[in-house]
Amino acid sequence: MIKKNITPTGTELFFPEDEFIVSKTDLKGKITYTNILFETMSGYSRDEILGQPHNLIRHPHMPHCIFKLFWDTLQQQNEIFAYVLNMHKSGDHYWVLAHVVPTYDLRGNHVGYHSSRRSPNRDAVQKMQAYYQELSAIEKRHPNLKEGTQVALDSFIQLLAQEKVSYGEYISSLNVAA
Repeated sequence: MIKKNITPTGTELFFPEDEFIVSKTDLKGKITYTNILFETMSGYSRDEILGQPHNLIRHPHMPHCIFKLFWDTLQQQNEIFAYVLNMHKSGDHYWVLAHVVPTYDLRGNHVGYHSSRRSPNRDAVQKMQAYYQELSAIEKRHPNLKEGTQVALDSFIQLLAQEKVSYGEYISSLNVAA
């Protein structure tokens, strides 16, 4: 049985830089495939995780607006890179640099998503962690989650506009500058 409302422990987990966490989902975000490293880092067995929503591993400190950006981008059938804080079923956490792409069947029908996650650059994680705290604070200032999510996303998009970079360029610059 999948436990909900897991309390974060504050303990960070790490995985080797030369390995990738891989998962696939259907169009609704339900997990259809995981590799062994996904299972290790999430703490869930394949039997426990298949068919579950991918947000099962979402850490509560991860701003909702980043996932809105994720889904908005993916629904336009574009790829996205993002720094993501995930949670092990024990409450421990781990950072990833995720690359998510739409997947298609042999007839070209959009059928789901494929995500490959690698160990992130630690300097970039520190930068994103600070900004994610800001975005989460913006979200929490609004009694309506949907409104707070949109206000935080607008704030993030405004930052990118001020920097004159796209979201993808911003994430790439973190990898180079970090």
